[in-house]
Amino acid sequence: MRMHLERHTVERIGWLRAAVLGANDGIVSTASLIVGVAASSAGKPEILVAGMAGLVAGAMSMAAGEYVSVSSQADTESADIARETRELAEDPEHEHEELAAIYRERGLAPDLASEVATQLMAHDALGAHARDELGLHAITRARPVQAALTSAATFAVGAALPLGTAALLPIGQLVLGVSFAALLFLMLLGAVGARAGGAPIARGVLRVAFWGVLAMAATWAIGRLFGTAVA
Repeated sequence: MRMHLERHTVERIGWLRAAVLGANDGIVSTASLIVGVAASSAGKPEILVAGMAGLVAGAMSMAAGEYVSVSSQADTESADIARETRELAEDPEHEHEELAAIYRERGLAPDLASEVATQLMAHDALGAHARDELGLHAITRARPVQAALTSAATFAVGAALPLGTAALLPIGQLVLGVSFAALLFLMLLGAVGARAGGAPIARGVLRVAFWGVLAMAATWAIGRLFGTAVA
């Protein structure tokens, strides 16, 4: 008998969310920073220094933010697992009934629900309760280090795209050139993220493009306003 192994897009949710978030933030924040500084009539060296500072600070911020937030999730999961382990040791009969009740609510007959609970608890009691009572699955468990490293790396890659574009363009074409390049990068990212996650590509492209344009327009307006006022 040959087993049919399936791979589902939900298996990618941990690293995919961090990767898309990091790359999207890298492109949007760095491009917006460059556009805003350029709109204030700053020179090209100052613009590039600001962009590089934004890349480094953003990557570190993404790593720290992801690690702290996902660690909080991991701590919560660990606390629930510890509590379930204690309850299984102290009152296994109640835990059996709890599991059987979950299966009855899902449509199993009472006798079958009780037998399923008995067999699953005999095989892996904690795993059964973690999965069916707590909703914890191995493929979606919190991984703080993975999330932090993925977010930092993809932020740096995303930020390097508009920064590299700014380095290549003359100062007079910098605002429009970086804006259009960032929009193109965002649309490609939206398409790749949607494809990897099994979502409609058009929706992913329009979503990131809208917020990217909004962010760059806002920082351009601020740069023009305050740059002119200072000048």
